[in-house]
Amino acid sequence: MASIIEIEEYGSSSVLTHKTRSIVSPKVGEVQIRNLAIGVNYHDVYVRSGLYKTLKLPGTPGCEASGIIEKIGKNVVGFEEGERVTYLTREYGAYASHINIVSEKVLKLPSTLKDELVATNFLRAMTVEMLLNRITSVDSSKTILVTAASGGVGRLLCQWASSRGVKVIGSVGSQEKILETKLNGCLETFVSSDEKFSNKVLDVTNGKGVDIVFDSVGNDTFESSLLSLAHCGYLINFGQSSGPVQPVLMSTLAEKSLSISRPILFHYFGNRKNYENMAASVFKAFEDEIIKVSEFLPFDLKDASNAHDTLESRKGGGSIYLVP
Repeated sequence: MASIIEIEEYGSSSVLTHKTRSIVSPKVGEVQIRNLAIGVNYHDVYVRSGLYKTLKLPGTPGCEASGIIEKIGKNVVGFEEGERVTYLTREYGAYASHINIVSEKVLKLPSTLKDELVATNFLRAMTVEMLLNRITSVDSSKTILVTAASGGVGRLLCQWASSRGVKVIGSVGSQEKILETKLNGCLETFVSSDEKFSNKVLDVTNGKGVDIVFDSVGNDTFESSLLSLAHCGYLINFGQSSGPVQPVLMSTLAEKSLSISRPILFHYFGNRKNYENMAASVFKAFEDEIIKVSEFLPFDLKDASNAHDTLESRKGGGSIYLVP
């Protein structure tokens, strides 16, 4: 029998229910993976709460995990039973001990990378790869602002950007998080709720503002993010941990010729070639320790609700994962 987490209705972490089901053989084109480490992300929280209504209910959440191939369906080439693999899927189902998944979404894991490292940070690192390499030019000539700079994606974004010589300014929710962001490459960090936040950003950029804002917080930081931009600046909103962003008037953008985008990671690796190229870039960043993860926090699969509570309390260290 397989262990799974199922959601029957949207709501708090209590809707994450542990169940068992029979293990069925993989279909044509699928492989069966025994998950060893399952990533827990804010995307999962959005799905569970109903902010993203992208999981058909009842259903099993979870976008990523690492594990071992146990069975191979017909017409699958390039994989063998016993191989270590990882995957990302927008069809969900990763909160389970076993998953049958089309082989196109499965990637072989380099022997140098641990299951828990990839399971906890692959989706985040792929998001950072998209933000830095696929949307707009981010190089040493740029100054950027990263909201939630101490969060799961934020810390990786600061690390990767600063390794390129990008000037990184961070925002955090509280004063005690500032030191950590400095260790991850931020030249300056400010508390996002500070009424003078955007003025401080302008001060440290000699009145110009930043070239790009990477905003994952959404509603609470969106206005200050816009105010912090230079003329012809670019605001990339890729999350909404504080709630959805309110509608923006085109005339607001016209005041400084600003641009805004709302990228979705799965749209950027819509084919196998893009998926492999982005993953290779991420695996190299892991191996070269451009991306550094300091701690892991495992939870039993049946305790997924506790994992979500820890993540939402912002005390999870950025590397929470489930163990079947």
